[in-house]
Amino acid sequence: MAYFMEKMTVRDMELAMEKTKTVIIPTGVVEQHGYHLPLSTDICNAIKPLEYAGDRLNAVVAPMVNYCFSGGELLGTVNVSPNTFGLYISEICAEFVRMGFENIIVFLGHAGTDNLSSLKNSLQMLLRRDPKMHEKVTLSLVEAWNLSPTWLSGFKMEPEHDFHAGLMETSMMMYWAPELVRDEIVMDDEYTSRMMRSDQDWFEKREKRLDSPFMIEKVSQKEEIKVGVMGFPEKATREIGEQICNEMVDGIVEYVDRLEELRRK
Repeated sequence: MAYFMEKMTVRDMELAMEKTKTVIIPTGVVEQHGYHLPLSTDICNAIKPLEYAGDRLNAVVAPMVNYCFSGGELLGTVNVSPNTFGLYISEICAEFVRMGFENIIVFLGHAGTDNLSSLKNSLQMLLRRDPKMHEKVTLSLVEAWNLSPTWLSGFKMEPEHDFHAGLMETSMMMYWAPELVRDEIVMDDEYTSRMMRSDQDWFEKREKRLDSPFMIEKVSQKEEIKVGVMGFPEKATREIGEQICNEMVDGIVEYVDRLEELRRK
């Protein structure tokens, strides 16, 4: 069964670790998701599948880490630099190693190119600085969307893709928190919306004072972006959200079972 740390005592932890040596650290971000979804959407992406997994999930679930790097700058978005986020998570992982956990999973509800890169580098460095850790501990970075073929299909839609606050994320929120989904969907102008569906990093504005490969770019959000929806929220349904959730639950349960089986060998 899933053991949620925020509800546990020291004795509860001792008993849980007799059953499992796997801990899951869910991470999200406080970030704009258009006018129809809450700022906590990516937080739900990480914690809701673990809650739905219930008795099937043989793992301790750590409290949510709610802040990381978005890159967006619309009202309500809270950015923590990618390097800070990566180091912070690696220190949390080190603490779970100290406690005696042997399988540590960082479960992402939010992606972001810079965010993912820094997190992977920090976790790899954690193993590199302690070569013996690899012999007894596994570190895993599990992105929620990679557990769901349905969610992944949105990234592959042609000619434009479904990324942020679109069909898939809206469907998920309609399933597990319908009271937080607003009826009115607002989009940016047609050109801006189309470009954001074509490239998830199109929102970035890059500037140099000198046209030289040596100069570091200043990166910010393009001024023309007012809403920031990168997808097709008008196509969302509760049924699609349920399907995605079920796929994520099956995926994380299967992976944890594999890790626990490996540990017992």
